[in-house]
Amino acid sequence: MSNDDAAGRAKSKRAPRKPTGGGSAKARRKAARLAAVQALYQIDLTGAGVESVVNEFVKHRMGQQEVDGVQFVAADPQLFADVVRGTGHRKPEVDGIVSAALDPKFPLDRLELLLRAILRAGAYELFAHNDLHPRIIISEYVDVAHAFFAGREPGMVNGVLDHVARTLRPAELSQPDPGRGPQD
Repeated sequence: MSNDDAAGRAKSKRAPRKPTGGGSAKARRKAARLAAVQALYQIDLTGAGVESVVNEFVKHRMGQQEVDGVQFVAADPQLFADVVRGTGHRKPEVDGIVSAALDPKFPLDRLELLLRAILRAGAYELFAHNDLHPRIIISEYVDVAHAFFAGREPGMVNGVLDHVARTLRPAELSQPDPGRGPQD
């Protein structure tokens, strides 16, 4: 028996690993952004306070869950809390940034609440998270929009957040996206 065979058999005798929150760091960040948009929607809809909604989500909605046989990844609680708190506490600034990027025919206060929450969270990350390339942030929030909308809304999210990024971080947009390899 080779060493590889012995190692394989030793691994198979171990007890299965318990989930530690599930998913990769990237998946946990995606889940955090999705949860942050849901929390911002709840705040807008109910008028609840930022801290009470953050605490509710962290205590009751953020862990790894199984729903109808589908396993969901646990969200990154730090990113979730940062996006919700930052967007909530800097709402006038965030709204100004988003409003400047919108077509005047579609002001922020006339947008559907969920679409507004997506744009606010994305705009907040674009000005607060300079450690991430803007294209990564835009892509993440377009994915969130796709989770909720099947129509033109994801395209609108892409266009508005691209406009925000070109206003706030134009130099970075001229650089290649670090998440993509060299083009052939």
